[in-house]
Amino acid sequence: MYDLVIRNAWVYDGAGNPPVKGDVAVRDGKIASIRHLGKEAALRSIDAGGLALSPGFVDLHNHLDMAVLGLPFMDSHTTQGVTTSLTGNCGLSMAPLADATRDLARRYLSPFIPSAAESDWKWNSFGDFTRRIEDVGIGHNLAGLVGQGSVRVAVKGFDPSPASESEMEAMKNLLRESLEEGAFGLSSGLIYPPGSFTEDRELEELASVLTEYGALYSTHMRNEGGVLIESVEAALELGRKCRVPVEISHHKATGRRNWGKLHRTLHMMELAREEGIDVCCDIYPYTAGSTTISALLPPFALEGGLEGALKRLTEPEARQQMKQELQNSRGDWENTLGNVGFENILICSSPEKTASQGKTLKELIDEHPQKDSPYEAFFDILLDMRCDATMAIFSMDEEEMEYGVTHPLSSIVSDAWATSPALGGRPHPRAYGTFPRFLRRFALDARRLSLENAIRKITSLPASRIGLSDRGLVKKGCWADLVLFDPKALRDRATYADPHQYPEGIEMVLVNGCIAVERGSVRESKAGRVLRRGQEECKLVKNTTLIDKTPLHGARP
Repeated sequence: MYDLVIRNAWVYDGAGNPPVKGDVAVRDGKIASIRHLGKEAALRSIDAGGLALSPGFVDLHNHLDMAVLGLPFMDSHTTQGVTTSLTGNCGLSMAPLADATRDLARRYLSPFIPSAAESDWKWNSFGDFTRRIEDVGIGHNLAGLVGQGSVRVAVKGFDPSPASESEMEAMKNLLRESLEEGAFGLSSGLIYPPGSFTEDRELEELASVLTEYGALYSTHMRNEGGVLIESVEAALELGRKCRVPVEISHHKATGRRNWGKLHRTLHMMELAREEGIDVCCDIYPYTAGSTTISALLPPFALEGGLEGALKRLTEPEARQQMKQELQNSRGDWENTLGNVGFENILICSSPEKTASQGKTLKELIDEHPQKDSPYEAFFDILLDMRCDATMAIFSMDEEEMEYGVTHPLSSIVSDAWATSPALGGRPHPRAYGTFPRFLRRFALDARRLSLENAIRKITSLPASRIGLSDRGLVKKGCWADLVLFDPKALRDRATYADPHQYPEGIEMVLVNGCIAVERGSVRESKAGRVLRRGQEECKLVKNTTLIDKTPLHGARP
């Protein structure tokens, strides 16, 4: 007796093979059989009617950990077909914490955490936090990276000075402890303080710990604009020197003057792989990014955290220095505002100033009493918002994004955090639409990829990057994380003007054999698991077949 049988489906195995018409049976949370099962008994039998059945989607880069305790079902992701998410990216994880700097970390991460998801922050270690998640229960599987910025905050707050020998040892011990407790690797966010304060020496010291464990280094690099080439080379050099696998996060070239560089950086990665460096990247299928508004400020402005920034925004001399650095960036930090301009920055959320949501910074400046002094108006706007806002940044070239998402070395990611229609605001539409958008646009419509290869880029490829050997595939013995979807109806609906819209065409999502989504509606199932590196299901997979060289075929069915 099977628990569930899905019959008459086009089965995409996630490995890039063409689909096979057949049945998939589930027992005890795992795939028990893949064949024509006839009338074999099951507690529930579903006739797929020729729809597509694939592995659950694996999102290698997101920030769901910041809201999961308040939004445990993670509806915006699960309804897209996501069954496993890797959190703790961009150097910012919810653990480890230290008593002396807990409030600094809490305040700094607050723009990413809706009030409905706020918690008591009564944990210290990575293990404490993951056990807290398990106590609450979750709608799909979560794996975690430990953030280099969070480790640095725990040891020395937002002090920009180089780490001393004792501080360095303390950071390495926190990283070791987190890896022992199940973290899949280390992430860095080198444009965000305190990551931006970090010298290469510190990164190499931490990477030496990753070498001990064979764990992943995932990096939001120092610069994705004018110094993009040099930033990629620095990431490759770390992989070369420390012999660690490298994942370049949400890879892009920001700012019109830098368009075209992505072709070169992806070729650099191809050459590095021939040299033996295990490097890949991940990309989202949009031309706008999104982050906290404080990322627009020069690094010195954030010494001491957000409270330090708010204090400097009241000081005329500090404002003058900020203005000078924003107008005359020397290239030693990523000047997003200088790259794209006020007109290309859209306010997504602002709890202190909800009327600003959905407006560009230029529109807000034009409404401001100091509109003839744009930078002074901008600094006043930040003060009014208390730097507690998120933004969308329109900075990328459409053709270049298309080249990146279809490149063999890229996985597709959301880079989003958990949200819900009830929370309001205008989050980036990738929070609701990333994976259906990718399949619709690049496989089903434009046919830049076969559907089987497109599915591979959101299932087995990202799963293999973190060593998940029994997820990301429709294979006997693997966990039954599955997505049943209608290729004809599949589409994303979320827009920048109206983002809180679930996609269409996702008929059913299974997480560990349990139905999490049925006909587009979320079931309040907490079948997700916290995945820990070192568990039996998390044995490392050797990444030797990442580049798919099979001929492209027309999308099926």
